[in-house]
Amino acid sequence: FCCNNVNFRTFKMKNTKEIFLHLCFLMMFCSYNTSAQEDINKLDDKGLKNGLWKGKYEESKRPRYEGTFLHGKEIGIFYFYDDTKAKSVIATREFNANDNSAYTIFYDQKKNIVSEGKVLNKLFEGEWKYYHLNSKNIMTTEHYSKGKLEGIRTVFYNSGKIAEEISYKNNLKNGFYKKYTENGIVLEESTFKNNLYSGLAVFRDSNGNLVSTGQFVNGKKAGIWQFFEKGKVVKEMNMSFPENATKSKL
Repeated sequence: FCCNNVNFRTFKMKNTKEIFLHLCFLMMFCSYNTSAQEDINKLDDKGLKNGLWKGKYEESKRPRYEGTFLHGKEIGIFYFYDDTKAKSVIATREFNANDNSAYTIFYDQKKNIVSEGKVLNKLFEGEWKYYHLNSKNIMTTEHYSKGKLEGIRTVFYNSGKIAEEISYKNNLKNGFYKKYTENGIVLEESTFKNNLYSGLAVFRDSNGNLVSTGQFVNGKKAGIWQFFEKGKVVKEMNMSFPENATKSKL
């Protein structure tokens, strides 16, 4: 499976958590930048942030973020901006007073949503969605529990058809994996254990014809593997000893 948009967004997903942590850093350590004209960046009598706060980039002095605190606690929506004259919104965080979570949305500079989901105690929680480049179409859905992947991760083609499905447990690939063509043909059916291939695997070509099948042990092919052409076995190989155990069926 290969798709430029998917590969680009995969890179984006790897960096989403880092960007979120950076946003937290901005809110915690941005300078006060008090203003005589605006009633902003104030502290209450206990020294806690209270009311509207606005942060600036240290060198350019351009707006960096803005949002409201209530005695040290974020409320409502916070906006984060890029360091350009355009003041493009690169992220928003909407705080929920009921569970102390923040629904977070990341944007590109064209105002397209890159990813969105809930953060709880600075950790990803529940479903997160990632989008294809310059598109409103979902590219990937992931599910988190206390910052770790848990459950089914699904990757979609731009058309909305499923490209991949894989099961996660405790942030590791555990369970089934399936890979599809855009018209629904299953290219691969396999199983993972702690991020490694484990057990029976079946591979097919884009027409649905069987290509090979066999077992994995600790991420490596093992035992007898069968290889097919036009639906018939053309070769068997003992992958535990591939150098001296090849048997042709031609």
